[in-house]
Amino acid sequence: MTVKEVTETSEAEIAVHWGEEEFFHPSARFIAQANMTDPDIFERFSLENFPNCFKEYADLLTWYEYWHTTLDTSDAPFFKWFVGGRINASYNCIDRHLEKNRNKTAIHFVPEPEDERVEHLTYRELYVRVNEFAAILKDFCGLKAGDMVTLHMPMVAELPISMLACARLGIIHSQVFGGFSGKACSDRIIDSGSRVLITMDAYHRGGQLLDHKEKADIAVSGAAAENQEVDKVLVWQRYPGKYSSKTPMVEGRDFFVNDLLKTYYGARVDPVPMPAEAPLFLMYTSGTTGKPKGAQHSTGGYLAYVTGTSKYIQDIHPEDVYWCLADIGWITGHSYIVYGPLALCASTVIYEGVPTFPDAGRPWRIAQDLDVNIFHTAPTSIRALRKLGPDEPQKYNYHFKHMTTVGEPIEPEVWKWYYNVVGKGEAAICDTWWQTENGGFLCSTLPAIQPMKPGSAGPGVPGIHPVVFDEDGNVVPPGTGKAGNICIQNPWPGSFQTIWRDRDRYVSQYYERYCKDPKSKRWQDWPYMTGDAAVTAADGYVRILGRIDDVINVSGHRLGTKEIESAALTIGEVAEAAVVPVKHELKGKEPDLYVALRPGCTPSDDLAKRVQDAVVTEIGAIARPRKVWIVPDMPKTRSGKIMRRVLNAISNDTDVGDVMTLANPEIVDEITRMVRKK
Repeated sequence: MTVKEVTETSEAEIAVHWGEEEFFHPSARFIAQANMTDPDIFERFSLENFPNCFKEYADLLTWYEYWHTTLDTSDAPFFKWFVGGRINASYNCIDRHLEKNRNKTAIHFVPEPEDERVEHLTYRELYVRVNEFAAILKDFCGLKAGDMVTLHMPMVAELPISMLACARLGIIHSQVFGGFSGKACSDRIIDSGSRVLITMDAYHRGGQLLDHKEKADIAVSGAAAENQEVDKVLVWQRYPGKYSSKTPMVEGRDFFVNDLLKTYYGARVDPVPMPAEAPLFLMYTSGTTGKPKGAQHSTGGYLAYVTGTSKYIQDIHPEDVYWCLADIGWITGHSYIVYGPLALCASTVIYEGVPTFPDAGRPWRIAQDLDVNIFHTAPTSIRALRKLGPDEPQKYNYHFKHMTTVGEPIEPEVWKWYYNVVGKGEAAICDTWWQTENGGFLCSTLPAIQPMKPGSAGPGVPGIHPVVFDEDGNVVPPGTGKAGNICIQNPWPGSFQTIWRDRDRYVSQYYERYCKDPKSKRWQDWPYMTGDAAVTAADGYVRILGRIDDVINVSGHRLGTKEIESAALTIGEVAEAAVVPVKHELKGKEPDLYVALRPGCTPSDDLAKRVQDAVVTEIGAIARPRKVWIVPDMPKTRSGKIMRRVLNAISNDTDVGDVMTLANPEIVDEITRMVRKK
């Protein structure tokens, strides 16, 4: 294959030329203690037994009322699970464990500063704190079931306390990633219609105590400008009794939670039995149109799915100490830091800071001190830890029985370091694939039953039936070496119910492409379009090749290019903007931002910095471009479409291919010289 041939194929097509890896098998010791060792589970969760197979997951929970309909397809593709059932997520994560496990640790909160003590919250203490905060929400804020609350909080114990207090009352919570800007929080307040914001004054990150309250003021004022009023801002104090922000409190609007709690000491609030299909939370995710979309997740179906997958895929037992390094501001943290582990009465670790601070040995010291035996993180973190401290794990006396990867594909060589060095050749690895919209894992190995293959997510988990379609809707058979659009043939309980306030977008983006009959009420006619490209090996193992739409995956976080481009266009001198992904050793991808200026405007380093700062202000530091390139013009087709393929090739130092069809082919050489001389 020539260089030109390579550069003119898609990333997905190149990826299918990767060689298959050898299998790694779980140890006899792991299998002996595993929650699931029965291979018949795949028969029980076959399409022939769908949808009733998911009763097995739902029966892991405690219900106020049992459901009468497992799956309601009458409004397909707006599927409803366990209809008629009534349940409360907070009760299932806390109350039901108290009789036998009240003194067991529910949450280990690890502050970033190593000289601060780890906080160990028992299930009894978690019960008390959730009840008292729920009383504030109910009595002081006047909130009730079905109301919406926005949370913009860092990784502290008060975040799951706030979430579970909302769930106790049937209040829908929308957690915004703590690293996002005030403007990004504002956008989500406006879309959700929230009138209460829960935040924190400050938190530790990378050795600094960051002022977080200032983002709340920006968020509230931004929402007000769009006629969405926030009545109350509840501020948790990082150090109770001490205000750690330089941003003033606003009288009549802002209230310290720690002061309010004095009035509600000892308060108890009965959990509200909620319909299974009632929304539990919104999780906003980026899309290609620029507007973040609120994925609406149910109470009963979602909780059943994350509990089942936590038990069988992650092999969580009540006696385990489980640590997921994700942020609760993302779906991984919701599902596999809070709801899944706590529903199973495990001990879950919440770490405030950067995993490589103050050094790359920090995660292994935490694992050793807390006796962590299940570890869950993203390839980005694994790459960083491998680069900064490849020999650090062997210095510490910890032992993982199980490790999970999430957020993006993991390179085989990185996988092997994770297995041999971090896992010490003992831990089973589940390389999982799923999305914000899915609620829980879609593809993975069952750790005690199926062998591991580096670089492959594995087949569909029990009850999930993937299929790869080509552009025309034909099935791409496994083992052909051809990539296509991976879809899921059947609905499942953890999947989101809709896009908040945008039913049409839900249908068009996720179901319309391969729908066999738009009027059908049969689930068989509504395959779910994931938006990812994939290739399936002859053994049924799936390798995910990346997004088929225009989304950049930075450190496992999906960022819409249109959002970044829109942020650039807030600078008056900018006329056009285009974002392309650039390979990065640790992050996986990072954005390169190209801008063309309005006539009469002069390029400068100051202007480039203002564009970069605008992206951080509008979205957050996670979206910061690697470089802002101010170009004389964009490479365009004759119809005026910007050819991002060409810019992508330039940024990644590959062949740009044939450019003679462009309206302005001469610009390619000019941009190439500009970028590659740097």
